[in-house]
Amino acid sequence: MANKFELSDSSVVVVIGSGAGGGTLANELAQKGVNVVVLEAGGRHEIEDFVNDEWGSFSQISWLDKRTTSGSWRVAKDFAGLPAWIVKAVGGSTVHWAGASLRFQEHEFKTRTTYGELAGANLLDWPITLAEMEPYYDRAEDKMGVTGTHGIPRLPGNNNYKVLAAGAKKLGYTDFHTGNMAINSQPRDNRGSCQQIGFCFQGCKSGAKWSTLYTEIPKGEETGRLEVRSNAQVLQVQHDDKGLVNGVLYADKDGNQHVQKARVVCVAGNSIESPRLLLNSASSMFPDGLANSSGQVGKNYMRHMTGSVYAIFDKPVHMYRCTTMAGIVRDESKLDTKRGFVGGYEMETLSLGIPFMAAFLDPGGWGKSFASAMEGYDHMAGMWLVGEDMPQETNRITLHASEKDAYGLPVPNVHFDDHANDVAMREHAFGRGSALYDAIGAKRTIHTPPYPSTHNLGTNRMSAEARDGVVNKHGQTHDIKNLFVSDGSQFTTGGAENPTLTIVALAIRQAEFIADQMQKKEI
Repeated sequence: MANKFELSDSSVVVVIGSGAGGGTLANELAQKGVNVVVLEAGGRHEIEDFVNDEWGSFSQISWLDKRTTSGSWRVAKDFAGLPAWIVKAVGGSTVHWAGASLRFQEHEFKTRTTYGELAGANLLDWPITLAEMEPYYDRAEDKMGVTGTHGIPRLPGNNNYKVLAAGAKKLGYTDFHTGNMAINSQPRDNRGSCQQIGFCFQGCKSGAKWSTLYTEIPKGEETGRLEVRSNAQVLQVQHDDKGLVNGVLYADKDGNQHVQKARVVCVAGNSIESPRLLLNSASSMFPDGLANSSGQVGKNYMRHMTGSVYAIFDKPVHMYRCTTMAGIVRDESKLDTKRGFVGGYEMETLSLGIPFMAAFLDPGGWGKSFASAMEGYDHMAGMWLVGEDMPQETNRITLHASEKDAYGLPVPNVHFDDHANDVAMREHAFGRGSALYDAIGAKRTIHTPPYPSTHNLGTNRMSAEARDGVVNKHGQTHDIKNLFVSDGSQFTTGGAENPTLTIVALAIRQAEFIADQMQKKEI
């Protein structure tokens, strides 16, 4: 099929990636009259293609290209070739995400000021504040149909939530509910309400969960100003002799290489692929990679402090009936250094199916303890712990010295070590999670190690000063004015909250800025 826009059309904005950042940005720009070409490395799987089968879906939509790991994090031991559990498909990880949509707290935009100097941490205040973000959070919540906001009713509570709520009440917690979820609790935006199927991670078969695949992208395509090219693996961002980006080299599904000319390029390939692309785009003018005068591209990788607590009870719970993430306790997300760490964490219900539970409960586990836990599956309740991890310069994405991909480019290596603050927070969270379940009669609680990262953040961070980061408060690279970063890699710090809502809010804001700058002929 012929491209909508010519490869030689240098008036288009090229967006690399179609997830929460790229997919939203592309639609917002198209609605403003800007011509956009989205290059997506993965295929296009529509709702009818989704598979309500954990392993079947995993092989269909996951990013399984070769990656390597290093560092002392548990993921490097358990899943050395799979540091991240994200999607390679149109819609990006909005196909796979659970839907939790939480705003950052005010102090989380000002961690360097609030937490002070923390040994080993590379803390920096965001160049934007909660007050600046609030109107964009409003628009993102309305766009995504987030329950518990804008008068949208929350989803009903399943048994997994009822157990969580009963335990929270016993511990004296007060801030718990069925979550702020971008999942329709009633028909909205020409999509029906949640059918409680329970396979949220496998792509929502009912279309109730917000995903750029069937919300933002079709709306942008309807304008006639947005073209999505799937199976288009971007290899390099190119620039002219003035140092402005002017095109993107990519390979199509048959391996043929093309250059799409561009007026503006926006990188939204996730916090592993985005810095990898900038580093792989090194040239004689930019020997250390694009936008890397600070040396910060790829550094400060964050993946949230995570872990899970499961509890087995006398009576059946059937936690898997309903949305995957069916409720939240927010009391521990506050800032309270008396607990022995800075930052905070959320407790969010989680239920994995039997295949994934067997893989993730105790990776490589075997024997009586493991078998008896699996036998108690239908009597099990579960929560995922997610908290603010500390940015560290040594946690980073680098180009592998010898491993190459199918196109001869270095694959990314993901290096991560827990900060002492992360460890202290995880221990506290494990303790409180077990206490919550013990308070209502759990027979046994089980702590599971972190899964492959789903919240990949940092690596192209925002900074007020060019020396401290990669992009400014609009996601515009400090070094190249027509090159932008539009995904979670622009996060300066991670907060305790699931990041998608903030990624979407930043994309809405960035689209305004780009359209304005284009109109003024600044870019």
